[in-house]
Amino acid sequence: MSELKFATRLNSFASGANLYWPELKGKPSVLQMIARAGEVKGLTHLDLNYPQHLTSDIKTMRQAIEDAGLAVNGMQMRWDAPQFKLGAFTNPNPKIRREAIELTKRGIDAGREFGSNLMTLWMGQDGFDYCFQADYKKIWEDAVDAVREIAEYAPEVDVSIEYKPNEPRAYSIFPNVTTCLLAVEEAGSPNLGITLDFAHVLFANEIPAYAAAMVARRSRLLGLDLNDGWGKRDDGLMAGSVNPRATLEFLWQMQRDGYQGAYYFDTFPDASGLDPIREAETNIATVTQLLKLCDKLHGNEALLDAISRQDAVASQQIVNDIMLAK
Repeated sequence: MSELKFATRLNSFASGANLYWPELKGKPSVLQMIARAGEVKGLTHLDLNYPQHLTSDIKTMRQAIEDAGLAVNGMQMRWDAPQFKLGAFTNPNPKIRREAIELTKRGIDAGREFGSNLMTLWMGQDGFDYCFQADYKKIWEDAVDAVREIAEYAPEVDVSIEYKPNEPRAYSIFPNVTTCLLAVEEAGSPNLGITLDFAHVLFANEIPAYAAAMVARRSRLLGLDLNDGWGKRDDGLMAGSVNPRATLEFLWQMQRDGYQGAYYFDTFPDASGLDPIREAETNIATVTQLLKLCDKLHGNEALLDAISRQDAVASQQIVNDIMLAK
């Protein structure tokens, strides 16, 4: 397990800031959160939001991340500026669309300087809220064209689309695995792929392992956001805390399909004031244990035979014997 990469959300380390930094007035800085993340046992990487986390020059940030014993897994685009509220890649104003595309290219450039070759696109601003608001074919074409241009800008960088059914827009342009696969196929760039966020997949009323299998069939799984939730919203709960069996199946399917990327935790300890260090360490411990269970599932002929016959009773008993063993 030592070769595994475990990454997490940097903003989690603002949780409980008043307790961790009693003298702090206001929010912790990015450099402070990086230093705090370095205290997590087993953590190897961070993801950075672009441009929000670039509050210092890259040389300073690289040194801070190195001093924390970490590396950068990938960059995650955030189009939070007011002009993007009506869309980034699908904005009706061509100048704003161009601004969003060029900003994303700068994010890729920054990622290169951190030694990362992964850019994740969560296009939360791109979608619609009302009937008769959008020309659906036009905004789809704008979104696909933008993704294609970004992928072609940096063919050596993996560009990954992360989907979510809604929020902040009422309906997202890419709300589920099917639309993402269609977009990747239409864009036609070999360095494009998909990031699966476990809670987003549940929110989309999908089965995580099934979504992973479909991505492997038609594209590449470039990123993984591990978390959990009740399926009604993007809860960002600790990995395996609500759906441990579905999480196990998800990890097993990914491994069967050859996933080699980081296990990234997109969880929200700050939502309920949890200690982010303990929370991250619990995520790492949980996934490490589940991956050990995956080892017992690999090559399990009885399980494979039960699945081939769609014998749910037999497969559940086999998995129970492994998951619930004393």
